[in-house]
Amino acid sequence: MATQPNIIDFLWQLDALKAVERRSYIQGGARLENSAEHSWHLAMACWAFAEHLQDDFDLLKLLQLALVHDIGEIGAGDTFLYDSARREAHAQERNYIATLAEHPGCTLPLLTTWDEQEHGRSKEAQLLKVLDRLLPFLLNMQSGGQAWIDNGVKRSQVKAAHAFVAEDYPEIYAWFSKNVEQAVAQGWLIDDSV
Repeated sequence: MATQPNIIDFLWQLDALKAVERRSYIQGGARLENSAEHSWHLAMACWAFAEHLQDDFDLLKLLQLALVHDIGEIGAGDTFLYDSARREAHAQERNYIATLAEHPGCTLPLLTTWDEQEHGRSKEAQLLKVLDRLLPFLLNMQSGGQAWIDNGVKRSQVKAAHAFVAEDYPEIYAWFSKNVEQAVAQGWLIDDSV
């Protein structure tokens, strides 16, 4: 099959996501999570929440958004949620996606899918964005705020980064808010409210 080497090389390109280290610790705190692990976890969370919410989500679209959302980090690296360079990183991620989409072994609509997860307002894109924030938050709560402590994260930063959740998923936002207060009380987040 003439195209086999191309698709195999494309798969090797995607494999590089396993080498992109994030700032969140895996459950138990033994090591940092990588972006491929996060993407798999996000895809599973999207599927689980789509079933739980019993809404008419386009599940294929939702899973595609989850699987593509961090691929740009192969070229740009992971940018910590609370880093001021996030805007520039998104442009670098998109540039990598555009390059990867031109790979001879790629027959997927990578760029349009990435743009949808990044800028889209579909209910699938909205759920993805919420869950993409939920998973690292859960890992921080489970690890005693290890990544927050390592990086000197403040209450105001976490509240600002999750504020958008209130509009589409107020019950999840209420859960976030309650747990932010718990994290502050535990000393995992810097209390900058005074």
